[in-house]
Amino acid sequence: MSSNRRPVLKLGVVDFGVESATLPGGVQVDLPVIRHPGASAIVALDSDPDLNIAMLRQYRHAIGGWLWEIPAGCRNAGEDALECARRELGEEASVAAQRWDHLGSIITIPSFCDERIEMYLARELSTGEGTLDHDEVISVSRVPFEETFAMIRRGDIVDAKSIVALYRARDFLELERRG
Repeated sequence: MSSNRRPVLKLGVVDFGVESATLPGGVQVDLPVIRHPGASAIVALDSDPDLNIAMLRQYRHAIGGWLWEIPAGCRNAGEDALECARRELGEEASVAAQRWDHLGSIITIPSFCDERIEMYLARELSTGEGTLDHDEVISVSRVPFEETFAMIRRGDIVDAKSIVALYRARDFLELERRG
């Protein structure tokens, strides 16, 4: 984080400020930057023969409607990415998992935000504790894993983290199958 930061607004996970920076070419600029605690996103896959995943239908005020998403959420202070993934899967989808595989990470909006989302494949699922945050409006569905790719092609799933995580999970499973 820049030591030349002027705070503008800190509310929830939004920590917006203006940072003075010297770019690699030597140009000095003031840049609007959102600092983010990081997040985790989870593809929670049921065992064979079902191969369903937990998909959320979540209301998102900023886009004015509902989105299909995989379970995900922000890291709490002192929480690592896997702890966050376990907590969010339980809270949002009422699911616990015994097996966790890391699928990599993405940076969502590098032009003005440092949010990094760590993605996981969760398997060996069981019923977990579900407690939504006060500002979450979510319904959980079990969707066949392969159907999610048709949903992406149709434009039903447009959430970037979900699309990337689903494709990475499919690639991971294919490599695992080959062996």
